[in-house]
Amino acid sequence: MSASQTPMQEEDVALCQRVFEHICMARHIASDGEREELAVQILHFYQHGVKDQGSLERLLM
Repeated sequence: MSASQTPMQEEDVALCQRVFEHICMARHIASDGEREELAVQILHFYQHGVKDQGSLERLLM
């Protein structure tokens, strides 16, 4: 099973949620479309090995 197929644990989801909320606030993202796109980007990077909150935030800012 590849990393992108491994189920996310509660702590994985919590980290991604923190990143999502921080980026939404920092970039003033309010539209559903932009929020969905951001969520997809976060999950993509996370599933491809970027598992540090700070690194994820830097990639998405």
